[in-house]
Amino acid sequence: MDLINRGIDIATNPKHTRWISPLLLATDAALCALVIWKIPYTEIDWKAYMEQVELYLNGERDYLKIRGGTGPLVYPAAHVYIYSALYHLTNYGQNILLAQSLFAILYLLALALVMACYRMAKAPPYIFPLLVLSKRLHSIFLLRLFNDCWAVAALFLAIYAYQKRQWTIGSIVYALGLGTKMSLLLALPAIGLILFQGIFTKRALNQAQIMLNVQLALAMPFIGTNPWGYLSRAFEFSRQFLFKWTVNWRFIGEETFLSKKFSTALLLAHVVVLLIFISTRWTKPLGYSASRAVQVLLRTPPLIEEAAISSQITPDFILTTILTANAIGMLFARSLHYQFYSLIAWATPFLAWKAGYHPVLQYALWAAQEWAWNVYPSTDISSKIVVGALAVTVNGVWWGTREKAQKRSVPSEERKGQ
Repeated sequence: MDLINRGIDIATNPKHTRWISPLLLATDAALCALVIWKIPYTEIDWKAYMEQVELYLNGERDYLKIRGGTGPLVYPAAHVYIYSALYHLTNYGQNILLAQSLFAILYLLALALVMACYRMAKAPPYIFPLLVLSKRLHSIFLLRLFNDCWAVAALFLAIYAYQKRQWTIGSIVYALGLGTKMSLLLALPAIGLILFQGIFTKRALNQAQIMLNVQLALAMPFIGTNPWGYLSRAFEFSRQFLFKWTVNWRFIGEETFLSKKFSTALLLAHVVVLLIFISTRWTKPLGYSASRAVQVLLRTPPLIEEAAISSQITPDFILTTILTANAIGMLFARSLHYQFYSLIAWATPFLAWKAGYHPVLQYALWAAQEWAWNVYPSTDISSKIVVGALAVTVNGVWWGTREKAQKRSVPSEERKGQ
């Protein structure tokens, strides 16, 4: 019995993640080396990235004129700067082995950040192995060299900074990640609510200004040449998606997938679900009705109330809220490509735990999702599982966090003033 109890304690007590995390990191480092050594590199976008940044390095600043073998440049400016550095480091993009080694280092640093975020949120050790077991995630980082890798690393670094209440650092890093790939916009509603409840309106607006300034600074060389060209390409909301590449909605058929009604329905569903989480979960530190919450956010509350609200913006709340916002966005995205799994793989173990699912179900959900994302090309069955896993995750988090969404009692000092 002592041995069984010891095993249960190791699996469930967050204090053990202090030594489990380094062991998993070391194991995964060896796995990364094995993947690079044994599995052939797959050319998808790297060559196009190099062709695009070569035009930039040769003096081109009009985004509409920067193209590569796979088409025009459709990522924000930080992407250009990152891959320009890689262009020089890898002998104009020709040293693929060095590029893979650099992405292996990025992967391990990102994984360490994810584990640190989990530890701050007091996640149990038994979900940590799921962070290192994804075949598709290793492929995205080590064999495809996608820019999503830099974006997801920036997102988790921003989350960690916010968990440490280093608000400005978090906002700058998040803005840099957003400047790499616009998919990080999915987390913005959660980040906004965290800032407004953690540091309140005036300081939160300052953080928003910092994010905007970072974007402007990154884009300045291109905005000076063709501002509309930059905005229309770097943040292209009207982009048409090809049915043949979709991972998530293949099962509905191409005609429905391409229809305006379907895209509108997804957008409306996204907004509705966000509003449900905002009103019932993400504003819970305010502890009031929606109208009362708006009043609190639009003024500076008394110090005692401010401290009570801000104290509930915990590392657990921050990680849960941001990862849930991202999962909601992925659920209602019109088309997900394989590289988007980088924003899902490291979120699912934590969110499944927050949902309160039995550990066996948590592992089953992760396994089903991992299988579906490794089916190429996607099928009706795999795409149903991709959407289903996201739906089960989002619904589970909403239900699993219900007990913590109770209203906070109003301080006696405020009641006297009402």
